[in-house]
Amino acid sequence: MIRIITDSVASIPKEEAKRLGLEVVTLYVNHNGEEYADAELDLDQFYAGINEMVNNIPTTSQPSQHAFEELFEKAAQAGDEVLGVFISSKFSGTFDGAIRAARAVQSRNIDFKCILMDSMSNGYDEAWPVYDAVDKRDAGGSLEDCAAAVWSGITCTRWLFSPETLTFLHKGGRIGGAAALLGNAIKLVPILTVIDGAAETFAKVRTRKKALERMVQKLKEDMSLHGLKRLAVHYIGDKAPALEWARDTIIPLVGHEVPILPVSPVLGVHTGPAIGIAYECNSPLEGKLTAPYNESIFAMGV
Repeated sequence: MIRIITDSVASIPKEEAKRLGLEVVTLYVNHNGEEYADAELDLDQFYAGINEMVNNIPTTSQPSQHAFEELFEKAAQAGDEVLGVFISSKFSGTFDGAIRAARAVQSRNIDFKCILMDSMSNGYDEAWPVYDAVDKRDAGGSLEDCAAAVWSGITCTRWLFSPETLTFLHKGGRIGGAAALLGNAIKLVPILTVIDGAAETFAKVRTRKKALERMVQKLKEDMSLHGLKRLAVHYIGDKAPALEWARDTIIPLVGHEVPILPVSPVLGVHTGPAIGIAYECNSPLEGKLTAPYNESIFAMGV
């Protein structure tokens, strides 16, 4: 049997992970002396107080090597193979921790077969390639087939989101002070994306309305050139704007219902209130990966 493992930053709801037959290892949010398992939080309840966190932004932490070793040891003892897909290594040390744990387990179980992959992203931009692996697994594919499906998915996804303010990014050390000051002073609204596994600015516009319009414009361009396989609307903070945007704009555009999901707080506490989309097309998207990458860069067979 092939066990597919991902992390909580992929933001896949528990019920959905169970339906897909996924195992999810949690990251953690630390706030006011308390540690919270990301995968166990009521995200809407947590985000209800996000505006009050701006002067006391929570910290986050990755899974322990012990947590990974427990998962991998169970798989090894059962004779199962493992495919792991994790948050970009440019955002977190989770991927590297998984590799160390898998090697430790393999030293005790020489036949243990495992492929671990850097998703080069987060949120449902990380999740969609996991869905591709599930599809391949359920169709009877091998471990290598599933890994190849993940790699293909990585090249075909895009993540666009726009924070309401630059304050969280600034206070969390994600952007320089001058950029935050300038952006907030003139009401500049950034649109962020993920390129080569790191957060980058996709565009800067003057209003929230224009930010939403620009994201939709890019979605239309990608759909026209590459088709659309899957899409989710993401939000951090209040769900209402995401529901409205999905109802009035996104669903009429794509022609069907779409999931409207909160982003993992491991991301959300560093970004602040935001809205965005993560989608997968049917062929590789321009600008997602800019270097001459190949699958071996992302996958570690251990």
